[in-house]
Amino acid sequence: MAVDYTIRGGVAVITLDNPPVNGLGHSTRLGIVEGIERANDDDDVRAIVLIGAGKAFSGGADITEFNTPKATQEPTLMTVIKALEASAKPVVAAIHAVAMGGGLELALGAHYRIAAPGAQIALPEVKLGLLPGAGGTQRLPRIVGLETALNMIVSGTPVPSEQLARTALFDELVEGDLLARALSFASQAADRGGPHPKVRDRNIEHPNAEGFIQFARNGVAAAAKHFPAPHKCIDAVERGVKEGFERGLAFERECFLALVQTPESRALRHAFFGERAAAKIADVPSNTPVREIAQIGVIGAGTMGGGIAMNFLNAGLPVVLLETKQDAIDRGLATIRRNYEAQVKKGKLTQEKVEERMALIQPTLSFSDLAQADLIIEAVFEELSVKEQVFRQLDEVAKPGAILASNTSTLDLNKIASFTKRPGDVIGMHFFSPANVMKLLEVVRGEKTDKDVLATVMQLAKKIKKTAVVSGVCDGFIGNRMIEQYIRQALFMLEEGALPAQIDRAIENFGFAMGPFRMSDLAGNDIGWAIRKRRYREQPDLHYSRVADRLCEMGRFGQKTGAGWYDYQPGKRDAAPSKLVDDMIVAYSKERGVERRKFGDEEIVERLVLSLVNEGAKILAEGIAGKASDIDMVYLTGYGFPLWRGGPMLYADTIGLYNVERAMRKYAKQTNGDAWQPAALVTALAQSNGHFND
Repeated sequence: MAVDYTIRGGVAVITLDNPPVNGLGHSTRLGIVEGIERANDDDDVRAIVLIGAGKAFSGGADITEFNTPKATQEPTLMTVIKALEASAKPVVAAIHAVAMGGGLELALGAHYRIAAPGAQIALPEVKLGLLPGAGGTQRLPRIVGLETALNMIVSGTPVPSEQLARTALFDELVEGDLLARALSFASQAADRGGPHPKVRDRNIEHPNAEGFIQFARNGVAAAAKHFPAPHKCIDAVERGVKEGFERGLAFERECFLALVQTPESRALRHAFFGERAAAKIADVPSNTPVREIAQIGVIGAGTMGGGIAMNFLNAGLPVVLLETKQDAIDRGLATIRRNYEAQVKKGKLTQEKVEERMALIQPTLSFSDLAQADLIIEAVFEELSVKEQVFRQLDEVAKPGAILASNTSTLDLNKIASFTKRPGDVIGMHFFSPANVMKLLEVVRGEKTDKDVLATVMQLAKKIKKTAVVSGVCDGFIGNRMIEQYIRQALFMLEEGALPAQIDRAIENFGFAMGPFRMSDLAGNDIGWAIRKRRYREQPDLHYSRVADRLCEMGRFGQKTGAGWYDYQPGKRDAAPSKLVDDMIVAYSKERGVERRKFGDEEIVERLVLSLVNEGAKILAEGIAGKASDIDMVYLTGYGFPLWRGGPMLYADTIGLYNVERAMRKYAKQTNGDAWQPAALVTALAQSNGHFND
């Protein structure tokens, strides 16, 4: 049983004990109801205290029961809350650390609430595309006020208990021993006698409720146009304001059941579970011993190296930053400081913190200063010969057991590991630019990478607040291998009749943060050019449009040169369509003998997204990615795929693999159709009515 029942001085103490956050799984719910009944049947018990063991009061639903029969098995949370409210003996919820989602709804069902300072209070269901399903939209406005409640429900953002001290949510904030005070408070409540107050009986008071609700609607319309849940949250609160608690509660349940079925909620829940699943590696047990990481080495103080270093400085880890020349070190340190100063101006960081973090950097020009580092990450030029030079030197100076990591985005990690006498210590840590901002970290597992090295890096990724996804070794790993096919399709469509602005606009309307041509201009068109030149040597039979090569031959490398697929004004990032480039594209089509045609946005989106899906299916079948959700996490956190669509593989599942394969076969018959042979896994799933994320 996930609940402990004891009696202390005439007070029944019901302790939630379901680590790590006392999730309200079936056994916990059952234990609470049985505890309430037992206490009410015992003449020696005068009052009841509900408290959480360990690190939380309750974090809400037990995520291990999602999508299982136990999630809806009686007693449901609604039944548990009814049992609390119906108790003839006073129920006191004693809250510490965390009361979120169903955990907060549970506490709202108690007659009284006391809390420790610093407890995080939230109804975060909206972040899963849902609304609170056990009375949260009805009880919270009655106890903290309409404005505070709506802000909490619509944002899902946690609020510290102290900020809610002036509301009626807590009867007391308790410094010191929470349980001791809860026992005393419960005894006093019993002495006063009943009836004991129920949140549901309170009124929602506001001088202009209708006006504030409309104000909230206007805000949500701008901020959450792709997500239905925030709108439904407002609808449910409004129903409670206008028609009372019972009708509001019934409407909340109706909305909850409708939202669970929406593709947006499915996508958000997929992302929520996908992030947690990414940390689990099939053949690396969770209890695998990890290596101690107390000092980091970073080789290269450029944009990438400096950004990588900042992640560790932010986590309080000292960094030895190596460069070959003093002016490069000076520039790197200046950039890091400038990035921190920008956060100070925005109020996100104090000057004191900036100085603390800068003091953790040890700049150096000597490899020997890396001798005591526990993890060394190279962020040098993306050329195998340069990597070889670095890793051979590291092999000489790094201490035994140090993890040697490469930030390579495409190169063969097994080859890089072979430059050392300790390939088991070598791993890929592919950060995305800007490395201090982007959440994604592709962790590349070489064929000889030791399991404890992998476990250590995955744990460290969590410490520096990255979403880490494991990839096997192949050209481009997961993200860049797929994006190459996406760019390849974009270039084919230029050749066939589209123009950069139309393609970017279509995929951005679909929800991508940035279209392929704006993205290429930002990254630097010369980077893609270098990869294509390597492709021409290594895979001469691979069909590519050379239109992007023409652009690079014109010296238009993107924002850094003020001209790429678009024109850029000095000091600005606004992309202006270029007549020069458009004319070059039309001329290239003519030269190739391709008759240009009109493109609809639907075809543009389908070809771009399904090119990702097809390559993703190959990556999955080859075991480069462990599961489809890993691919989705790469695209949601590193490539700007729209969150409400859940990633390319879930999107394919949503529209159906039968339809995906039909579309691919249709495009295979068109110009440049040789890129559209459906992956074997796509065909197999289409025939079996299966899904990537089954």
